[in-house]
Formats: sequence, C-alpha cells, structure tokens
Amino acid sequence: MDFKHTQLDNGLTIVAEHAPAAESLAVGFFVRTGARDETPEVNGVSHFLEHMVFKGTARRSPLDVNREFDDMGANYNAFTSEENTVYYAQVLPEFQARAVDLLADILRPALREEDFTTEKNVILEEIALYEDRPHFKVFERLMAEFFGPHPLSQPVLGTAQTISALRRGQMLDYFRQRYSPTNITVVAVGNIAWEALAEQVSQACAHWEPVQAHRLMPAVEPAGTQRWVRDAKLNRQHIGLMGLAPSAQSPQRYAAQVLATVLGDSTGSRLYYALVEPAIAEEASVSYDSMDGTGGLLTFLISDPARANEALAIARREFATFLTQGPTEAELTAAKNKIASASVLRGELPMGRLPAVGMDWVYRRSYTPLAEQIDELMAVTAEDVLAVARDYRLTDTTLLALGPNDKP
Repeated sequence: MDFKHTQLDNGLTIVAEHAPAAESLAVGFFVRTGARDETPEVNGVSHFLEHMVFKGTARRSPLDVNREFDDMGANYNAFTSEENTVYYAQVLPEFQARAVDLLADILRPALREEDFTTEKNVILEEIALYEDRPHFKVFERLMAEFFGPHPLSQPVLGTAQTISALRRGQMLDYFRQRYSPTNITVVAVGNIAWEALAEQVSQACAHWEPVQAHRLMPAVEPAGTQRWVRDAKLNRQHIGLMGLAPSAQSPQRYAAQVLATVLGDSTGSRLYYALVEPAIAEEASVSYDSMDGTGGLLTFLISDPARANEALAIARREFATFLTQGPTEAELTAAKNKIASASVLRGELPMGRLPAVGMDWVYRRSYTPLAEQIDELMAVTAEDVLAVARDYRLTDTTLLALGPNDKP
C-alpha cells in the first residue's frame, strides 16, 4: 500500500491509496456538505442536488452520463448524509481517465429549470415512500428530538414543505457556496496511476473557482426527552434511544465501536441475549454514529406493543449493569474480532476501502492504513470501553417511540 496526497492551487485536495495488486480502482468526489449545512428554508437541498448532478452538464445529456458509466462497466452511484455528499465509481484500471473526467464533469451540473421541476416530484415521492418506513421515521424524529436547535436535527431528505417551496435559484446559491473546490476531496483507491490521476483531476478541476465554505459547529445539548408518538396503522412498537458518543475526531472512537458491538450487535450481544433470543423483542440493536465534532449511540427496539415497556426496561437495565461491570474479556475479544473481520473483508476491494480512506481525510486530515486501524482497534481494553460508557453517560438518553402505544 502506498499513500499519495496533493492539492491544486484552488484548494481541491487529491488523496489516494495505491494498491498495485488490485484488479480495479475506485474513485470518489467527497463533498463536505449535507443536511447540517443547510438553512431551515432549504432543508433537503443537499440530497436534491445529488439527484440533479446526474441530470446532465454543458457537455453531456443525462442519457450520455448514464451511457458512459455503463460503457465502462462502472459500479457508480452517490449518497447524501447529514454531513457529506459522495459521488463514486468503481472501474477497471484502463478506465481511470474516463471515470475521473465523467465524475468531474457531473460535479458541475447544468441545473436546468425543467430538470429541477421534474426531479422535485421524484424527491417528493421519495419522502412519501420513506414515510411508510417506521424505522426511518423513528430515526429521523429521534435525531430531531435529540439535537433540537442544532443543525444535525435536520432531515437529509428535507420535508414535503421545504422541497415544494425550494426554488432553482436557491439551489444554485447553495451549489456555488458548498461545491467549492476548497470543500471537495477527490479520493482514489486500488490499482491507480497516481501521476496520471493528479494530472487528470487538475485538467478537469483546476479552473473551478474557490469559495470559503464554512460549517457551523455549535455545542450539542441533548434534549433528554421521552416522547411516545401514536401511529394506529402500525402493529409493532418501534423505540429509538440516543445518547452522546465520541466524535469522528476522537481517539475514543475505536472504543465506542466496541461498546456498540458488545451492547447491540445483531448476534451475540447483551441486547440480543436479553431481548431477541428469548423473543421479547424482534429487533434490538445498538450502533455508533461518529460525526463532525460529536457522535451518537443509537439503540433501536421493535416489539409487540404489549411487551414494549418490558423490552425497554430490560434494555435500560442492561445499560445500567454495563456501567457497573464493563465488558467481559470474552465480549471484548468477540466484539473486536467482529469489527476487524468486517473491516478486512470490506478492505479487500477498492470500493470497500474508498469510504474509509475518504472519511479519514474529510474528518481527520490523516491517512491510516487498514493494518494500523486494526492494530488500534485490537489495542482497545475493557477499561477503555467502560470509560466511553461512563464519559458519555450511557444511561442518559433521548427516547422516541412510534407505534400503537401513546405512552409508556
């Protein structure tokens, strides 16, 4: 493995993990923008803009964009989160130049009025679709409840109201501010030609005009509320809990991963044995979400409404017990092995390594080889995991429940 890094005069950064033994390469344009960077009036514009990027450029029609990706046999797509929008393609090495040119071109979309109007209806349909997914609704409402006035409370898709009211001019303003080369990192992993890559990105992007794209970083003050929302259409009770956790920049992030795995992995975790194995709950999971300057530990429970209070009480009891005892050595070893195995399996392919290399740079301006990441993970002790649980007050959570019950 060989790490490469350079920066264009306009501020656009290029990083790469060169793996000459790989049979493919993956390249992505990581734009440091998402729902937290929107004003409430344009909430959802980041995700909407992601759709519009594939709607053609001055050089290519929408059909040209899709055909060219297909002609290369590319695995390509994009995603938007609260904090990042990423456009990527995985191709054979001989298509490196074409993939870079195409991705760079669509990052300067035409944003035509007729496409904007048509795609707005697609976004509204997507919002309606997710409204029928209880897990998504619980997550979205829990984030809003937990973060309150903080920008991270805003939904990635926006709302039907904000998308309906959004104008093309507002999207253009947002694009010019947030898609600045100073706010974009080009990431490549696999069997790349580095010098050619740097030249290809320079030719495609060096003329982009830089603008300073700032991100608000207010302190997070968790709401600590306990809200039950009745939905008579549901026949299961969906419960979400959220508490604070280490940020993406924190050295405690490895211990937080282990904590979440010990407590709520899909098999062999505390909540699995306490709730799923005895059939008290159909789902009981804990996940760690590292974010810019903060983080969250999210717990999701799904049960029969008649057993919802029982399931919730057991989960809270497990958390309280953990705070006094911490993980056993067997739990610690199993959790670290699970995380390491998943990381190594993903890392066997350039596409699997791309997000890790990209987010390493976006959040920490650093590069850590996979082997070193595994070493840091394996160095986590039981005391480290217990410290995270105590430092971030594992039992202090915000609750959002959705289902037939309107109270505990």
